[in-house]
Amino acid sequence: MALTEAKQEYNRFTYRKMVFILAGVIALVLMALVATSLGSADLSVSDVARSVAARIFPFLDIQTTSTLDAIVWDIRLPRILMAILAGAGLAIAGASMQGVMRNPLVSPFTIGISSAAAFGASVAIILGAGLIGTGKYLIIVNAFVFALIAAFLVYGLARFRGMRPETMILAGIALNYFFSAGTSILQYIATEEEVHTVVHWLFGTLTGITWENLLIVTVVLVIGLPTLIKSAWDLNALVAGDDMATTLGVNTRRVRGVSMIVSTMVAAVIISFTGIIGFIGLVAPHISRMIVGADHRFLLPTSCMIGAFLLLLADTLGRTAFQPTIIPVGIVISVIGVPFFAYLILRTRKEYFQ
Repeated sequence: MALTEAKQEYNRFTYRKMVFILAGVIALVLMALVATSLGSADLSVSDVARSVAARIFPFLDIQTTSTLDAIVWDIRLPRILMAILAGAGLAIAGASMQGVMRNPLVSPFTIGISSAAAFGASVAIILGAGLIGTGKYLIIVNAFVFALIAAFLVYGLARFRGMRPETMILAGIALNYFFSAGTSILQYIATEEEVHTVVHWLFGTLTGITWENLLIVTVVLVIGLPTLIKSAWDLNALVAGDDMATTLGVNTRRVRGVSMIVSTMVAAVIISFTGIIGFIGLVAPHISRMIVGADHRFLLPTSCMIGAFLLLLADTLGRTAFQPTIIPVGIVISVIGVPFFAYLILRTRKEYFQ
């Protein structure tokens, strides 16, 4: 009888989590419509909905205008959708990394990926050099390549020292300082215009996002997100410790390696288009953990939702709070994230993963 009651309670708890995730997705869609309506051009939510519906369902013959369509589809919607995708991708990358390393303060920013991407972008901007790529994609490709270099250095050092979580964290911290120093040196020798460009990139911004950029990020997320969510059970086992996970039949080295590589790919692609957007990969998983617990089957999709919501909210505030000035989203999310990060430091305990 007690076992039956426990199973029923577990099913009810699982059902509530699933309902929360579904409700969150619906709320995110509604928020996206509202965010698209906000800006210097005065639009209503119904205007936005009409323009979107006219493009998606052309057979309905919904009346719209070329000006409305240009504002919605060419200016605002790519930015809104990138905020959603970038927030979701950075959040799930952070949640996966935290599970792999059993450390609640790990994120793409803290293990050196972001600083390496910043160095790569600085090399392209200041020196005009890149390992591969030319033209308008020189900065993007350089940032992506250096982010991958940092990730593989961390992964290689960890394998050399036994693939322990603490080894990966220490290697990431060391690379973070190394690439930050390199970026500072480049800024020191750069011209004023080049420094301005680098600093603007480092702020993190969604300005200038195109449908082509959005397509690339979407393809990476379509491949990466299911791969990470599929590893939820293995991540749950890793949290209990490598010995326990091995006893349960989990190949800890393979799971840790695959999860880190996929998380890195997702974060690197996003950062290369948006610049440095910190705290999403750190804060969103913690908020999700407080709401749905540490079970990665629910933590990973909830982190996606929370991350998308936070970045969309931050970008909307940055666009509208001080019109006509647009505050880069990286600054806004830092203003939101730093106080919460301090709160996490004060109350971080082992129970976050229990």
